[in-house]
Amino acid sequence: MKRLLHGIDVSNWQGSVDWAGHAEAGVSFAFAKATEGGDWTDRWFARNWSGMRESWLVCGAYHFARPKGDPIEHARHFLAVLRSAGGLRRGDLVALDLETGDGQRPEQVARYARRWCHHVERHAGLRPFIYTFHWFARSGNCAGLADYPLWIASPERPRGEPLVPPPWRDWTIHQYASSPLDRNLFHGTRQDLTRLGFHPR
Repeated sequence: MKRLLHGIDVSNWQGSVDWAGHAEAGVSFAFAKATEGGDWTDRWFARNWSGMRESWLVCGAYHFARPKGDPIEHARHFLAVLRSAGGLRRGDLVALDLETGDGQRPEQVARYARRWCHHVERHAGLRPFIYTFHWFARSGNCAGLADYPLWIASPERPRGEPLVPPPWRDWTIHQYASSPLDRNLFHGTRQDLTRLGFHPR
């Protein structure tokens, strides 16, 4: 029987998070919002990043995509915010939150996402997760992203049984609940999860 790891994700909407309490309750990994667009920084991110680390959770940071903007500028902003919060350590994760087209066509959204991911991969040395919804991916907004691990928001499906949209064949993280807190499931061990994260060169 494969291990299931429980995780949460947070943003400025949660305010101050009791990381030690979550760790005691069995949470093993978490993602915190770091940035949005090219100039917005989540004011709780640095505190969340160190709080996750101090509670021995697998740490993840995510960027909320604004596909109308310049993906390279947005990726640089994300990496700079990560650095100023203490940077990446072995096993840390990053993700691109892809859920709005910002008025762009699906092929423009997908191109933004690919360019953002390539920049992060090249400059931080790890492959981002793609967080998205079934209908959004099905509309063509995720074309060319099949090589990136899928973090699928599918709260209407049973835990660990999300529908997987193209271009993916399988899911990596399932966000199965969004109220009162976003809750996630990873199918595997802590070691399996950190393997998908940062590894110093």
